[in-house]
Order: sequence, then structure tokens, then C-alpha cells
Amino acid sequence: MYLRTTQRRRKDGSIVRYLALAENVWNAQTGRAEAQVVYNFGRADAQTEAQLNRLVRSIKRVLGEDTAEDAGADGGPNIAIEESRDLGVVHVARALWDELGIAAAVREVLEAKGLGAQHHTALFAMAANRLEEPRSKRGCTTRWLGDRAWLPDAQELNVDHLYRALDVLAGSAEQIERRVFFQTADLFSLDADLIFYDTTTAYCEVDAPDEAETEWNGQPYPALRRRGHSKEGRDNQPQVIVALAVTRDGMPIRSWVLPGDTADVSTVRQIKEDLRSWNLGRCVFVGDAGMYSKANLKALSEGLGRYIVAVPMASVKEAQQDALTRPGRYRQIAGNLKAKEVWVGDGERRRRYVVCLNPEEAERQRQHRNEVLTELESELARIDRGEADHPKAACRLLSSARYGRYLKTDSKGRPRLDRPKIKAAEQQDGKFVVVTNDDSLSVEDVALGYKGAAIIESCFRKMKQTGLEVRPMYHVAARRITAHVKLCVLALQIQRAAEMRCGRTWTAIAQVLGRLKVVRYRSEKRAIVQRTEISGELAQTLRQLRVQAPPRLLSVTELGDAA
Repeated sequence: MYLRTTQRRRKDGSIVRYLALAENVWNAQTGRAEAQVVYNFGRADAQTEAQLNRLVRSIKRVLGEDTAEDAGADGGPNIAIEESRDLGVVHVARALWDELGIAAAVREVLEAKGLGAQHHTALFAMAANRLEEPRSKRGCTTRWLGDRAWLPDAQELNVDHLYRALDVLAGSAEQIERRVFFQTADLFSLDADLIFYDTTTAYCEVDAPDEAETEWNGQPYPALRRRGHSKEGRDNQPQVIVALAVTRDGMPIRSWVLPGDTADVSTVRQIKEDLRSWNLGRCVFVGDAGMYSKANLKALSEGLGRYIVAVPMASVKEAQQDALTRPGRYRQIAGNLKAKEVWVGDGERRRRYVVCLNPEEAERQRQHRNEVLTELESELARIDRGEADHPKAACRLLSSARYGRYLKTDSKGRPRLDRPKIKAAEQQDGKFVVVTNDDSLSVEDVALGYKGAAIIESCFRKMKQTGLEVRPMYHVAARRITAHVKLCVLALQIQRAAEMRCGRTWTAIAQVLGRLKVVRYRSEKRAIVQRTEISGELAQTLRQLRVQAPPRLLSVTELGDAA
């Protein structure tokens, strides 16, 4: 058996060679040996040579003459896999980073400052790290970029590059946020008629609070890390306040980083002025009970400003005495929501309240209160029978957050059930009250508008608990604390864009994207980088995200030329 070569001359004079595997077979009729083709390789080109090389290696393996350099275990070309890295989340994050206009906004800032693309790469790397595997800035460069993610243009970054990029973001965050929001609003046809606003706290890993403001490149930064009322149960630890304004779809509009001792009610005027400068048109400000104060309502109403603000019923007598007790028929708004309108006062000073009722929540609260009262009556009976130490037991009940709200003391200092308090609590079961100065909104619009405020709580959970991990913060400089929060908000915008297109949570989306990997291997003196196959749910997710799949072959490097 041998390799047979034949050739044919074309009309243009060129010669084409053909290769075939042949053997000589004796023909008894003719009395001579004749060549018989066993396998036709076709034209002698690079592909044919590769087939012949595989055949040679296979034969040498059978003869026991193969080596690790010559052949793989199956007789094919030797393939040595060097590493595998994640590609899915980074690829989608980069596509949305460009589509949402973040890339263009950052490049505009960098060009104005005379800075290069390295800062842009650093900002994107930090945002993508928040979306996939949040780490510290040092961990982002040494671990995530070093071992986990496929981001070739960021491989030379170090922690100093990330910090310098944060400084750029801190000084230009408002410009970037403005451009990104209007690009996103146009892309997703977002409605900015309702603007939901709320604040949360983020604790810092530091023992002592900041005492004085700082300055960077002529821009002052207040002392951010301060002790205040913590919404995370860490009142003794310095913290910052993160304020966020979002649309009814949960897409961030703008964010603020405020000193940790800032009260919610003192932030509204600044927020309203900052948003007014963006010329958003006619919009309604929606805030929770922490924003309610006469000064805030006055600030919100100035300049024909419209608002829907929840009323803290425990501290506003008008809500308890007039809004809740005023008779009226509830309208069915949604499956678990009813509402009625109540006007209090006359003339220009009159106020419009909307009382909302959730029947399911009312029944749950009623059952819970009955259980508490049963326990409380049992404890009071034990005190009356002398089975419990009267002073200690009475103090324990009166100071209890569970029982104290339903108790009073008699002339002898003994705790007794306060029936008026119990009746007042019954009137509030499943109810919340909002106040608005917009007469053009229907009762349904007001009730559903405030009901939608739950979307901002979802945004805070994404930032703090279920993925982006905005805290704890180890940064010292106020500008870098600010930039860190702004970076997390940019990542949140990418996350919300993906969720809106797929109709699924980011956790579920990222889990599917995690199947897309990059594999680097050596084969026949070449280093090859290739993505894994895209099919099934992964392919469907990319279509929903409107993100084009990356090319199958990402790079090919001759090993002799590799650095």
C-alpha cells in the first residue's frame, strides 16, 4: 500500500496534483498487477496535508512509535488545554455598556480631560466585576481578571489604574448619569412621569467617623462616613446615605451619596433641584413616609411640582382623625388593593388624601394581633394571681415592642389592656395613607403610583444583598466612596436592562450566561482561544438580550511568536 500521486494540466498551463491511498492488486485476466485506489484524498492542498499528518501519527501510534509531541490519545492532533475562563457575563455586560451609552459618555469625559482608553477599560472591568463576582478593587485585578474572566484588554490593569479611574468617575458622575439616562430612556421608551425616590444606608469598615470635608481637584467633598440611624441595624458604625431616583420600571435616573447622619426629610429639596435641572418635563415625585414633613411638601410643591408621599399615620393626627375615620366607599383598584379619596380642609389649604386598603394584609394583621392579645391576657392573669413578680413582669410588658402598644397602667401601676389603643390599631389594619397635590391624578393612579414604590426597594436589595454588594466599603477618601456607589449604579442599569428584556431576574440570567466559556489550548504549535458552543437556553437568552454571539474563534497565535 502506498501514496499515489497523479496530476492534471489545466488550460491555463497550471498543474494540479491529486493524492490517493492505493495498493497493487494482481489481475489474473490480464496477468499483471494493477493499481487500485483505497481512499482518495483529493487535491494536494493544506487540508490534504493535515489529513496525511493525522494518518501518519495514527500509523506510528499502532507501531508504538508515537510520542506526546506527535499525537494525541486518539490518534488525532495533540491538544493541550491550558485554561478556561468565563465569557458570558462579560460579553453581555460589554454589549449593554455600549448600547446604554455608558461607553460613549465615559469616552466623552476622558477626551475632555485628555485621558486615554485605559481609564475606560478600568471602569468597565469594575462594573462587569460587580455583575459577575463582586470583589474589592485589588481582588478584581489579582483574582477576577487574573484567573476568572476573559477580558484581554484589561489584563495589564493593576489596582492603581482602578483607583485613578474611580477618581475620574467621581468628578464627572453627574455628566455621565445624565447622558446615560436619556439614552436609556429613549432605548427602552421609559416613562419618567413617576419618579420614585428613597434612601438607604451602607456601612463602612472603619472605627471612627470622618470629621472634616475634603477637596479634590477643586471639588469639595463632605465628611461622608458619619454615625446615624442605620437601616441595617448598625447604629454604632459609621455609614453613608445612598439616595436613588428610579423610573416606574426600576431604571435608575440619578444617585446621590450623602453623609451618614443625614435625615431623609432633609434631602428632598436638594434632590428636587438636581432633577429639575435635567428638564424631565411633567413628573410626579413619589416618596415614602420618611420624606413626609411640611417643609418637604412645600419644597415639592414649589414651581408646580407634583408629589405622592406616604403619611406616617402614627405621628400625623390629621391622618388618624380625618383620613382614616372619614366615611366613604372603597373602590376596587387591583386584586388585593382598594382605595378611597378623602379631602381635608377648605379652599387653597385643603389636602387630598388617598386611603389604601389591602384586605389580605388586614386579615393577616388582625390574626397576628389576636395572637398577641391572647398571650398578653395570659401574662396579665399570671401577674394578677401573683405567679409573677409584679414590678419586673410589669416593666417587661410595658417596655416590650410586641405588647407595650396595647397596654396602659391603672392607679396601682398594674398593666391593663388599653381598649382605645386596640380599637385604633384595628382601624389601621391593612391600610396606608398617601397625600398628593395633583388633582389631575385619579384615585387609581395615586394608589397604584405609590404601590409601585416597591420597585426602589428591589433596587436597593440588588445593590446591597443579592449581587452588586455595594457594602461593606473599605475606601477612605470621600471621592472614592462616591465613585464606588456611582459604579454600582451603572452596573445596576445594565442589570435592569437585561431583566427588562428577558423578563427574569439577573441571578437567573447570569446563571445561564455562566455556561459560555472561553477555552485556551495548544494544537500543532499554535495557541488557540475558542468559545464553547452556544445552543438551547443560552442561545435563547442571548436573543432575548439582543446581544450577538461572540465569534467562535477568538484568537490564534503561533507559539514561536508568542511573548
